[in-house]
Amino acid sequence: MGEYYERILDGILQEYLEYVGAVLIEGTKWCGKTSTAKRLASSKLLIQDPDEKDKILATAMIKPSLLLDGDTPRLLDEWQLAPNLWDAVRYEVDARQAPGQFILTGSASPSDDATRHSGTGRISRVLMRPMSLYESKESNGKVSLEGLFGSLDNIGCKSDLSIERLAMTLVRGGWPGLIGIPDRGIHIRMRDHLNSIVNSDVYNVDGITRNPTLIKELLRSISRNISTSASINTIWKDLRGGDNVISDRTVANYIDALRRIFIVEDLPGWSPAMRSKTALRTSHKWHFVDPSLAAAALRLTPKMLMEDFNTFGLLFESLCIRDLRIYSQALDGEVFHYRDKNDLEVDAIIRLDDGRWGAIEIKLGSSEIDVAAKNLFKLKSKIDEEKMGQPSFLMVLTGTEYGYKREDGIYVIPIACLKN
Repeated sequence: MGEYYERILDGILQEYLEYVGAVLIEGTKWCGKTSTAKRLASSKLLIQDPDEKDKILATAMIKPSLLLDGDTPRLLDEWQLAPNLWDAVRYEVDARQAPGQFILTGSASPSDDATRHSGTGRISRVLMRPMSLYESKESNGKVSLEGLFGSLDNIGCKSDLSIERLAMTLVRGGWPGLIGIPDRGIHIRMRDHLNSIVNSDVYNVDGITRNPTLIKELLRSISRNISTSASINTIWKDLRGGDNVISDRTVANYIDALRRIFIVEDLPGWSPAMRSKTALRTSHKWHFVDPSLAAAALRLTPKMLMEDFNTFGLLFESLCIRDLRIYSQALDGEVFHYRDKNDLEVDAIIRLDDGRWGAIEIKLGSSEIDVAAKNLFKLKSKIDEEKMGQPSFLMVLTGTEYGYKREDGIYVIPIACLKN
């Protein structure tokens, strides 16, 4: 086995196991769910094991409780392949009345029938994404998101990640299995990963046969619209432009399948209390769980990104959203974007469960930092701070080298200096 990279989710999972009977780790294939779960599990059931799979599935149909025997926490890896395990785990957690009994992992969200009993109070869900730059040791973590929400004031930091390595990191993504392998190997493995999504994973989510060519074109269309609020109708027209005979309903069905295997992860719009009756545009922005999927779908190389900074900037924004989601999760926070009828846009809003919030503009280079700062102040002036509270911070997140606090109070932070 290769080196295990510590994950932010490690601590979250350990805490959950102290309080609930079972924890379900959901997330796309290849993001490290099993490796993380194995570190805390005392016994395991690997349902995908080809030597055991048929026997396990047969037992799950007849008497699933037999599969739950073992030292705890017991890992049930890829539980959705044997959906009867869900109710069996619920029942066993009720019977044992003790925390930390089971860890389930799942790389697909099965039909509602499989989880018709929600598991509330018995099975808690946590979402795992590919690694952030801090987890892959490419951010030095000089600035913490928790500190920005707390008492952090003046800062000074320097990124160790050059723009060329940032392009490479974006194409490679946060996949644990790709850390440290040569560039050519990354290209081959990402191509294989994308083919697996197209030819296998989308079918396995519900057993419905879908057109692989159309899935591949859909992934390319979403990639061309990454970090934008393009409508499904826009995606549909883009596909129709390729002479595909396809309905908008079919497009919506295919996108739903990609969401259920945790490939597409929309960024929702934020709806704060406003000073005036400003109409908000709450449509989501398109993002994959990792921007490397967009790079692979469009067959982009680091060199190509360095020659097309417009595309680089859109994918960089998606990379930052990935990292902000991972860091926010550790703080019980969520990430949104903001856009109103006057087309004022702010790339990311982080809102914590206790009501604190911060606003972030994302810029690859330094030339747009002043414009980004003006946008942040415009947003602040529109928010009803009596109801929402003042922002904990306003920040421009960049791909540049130096981090600092401006005289106007706005933080400028390189993404390769940020952590949770």
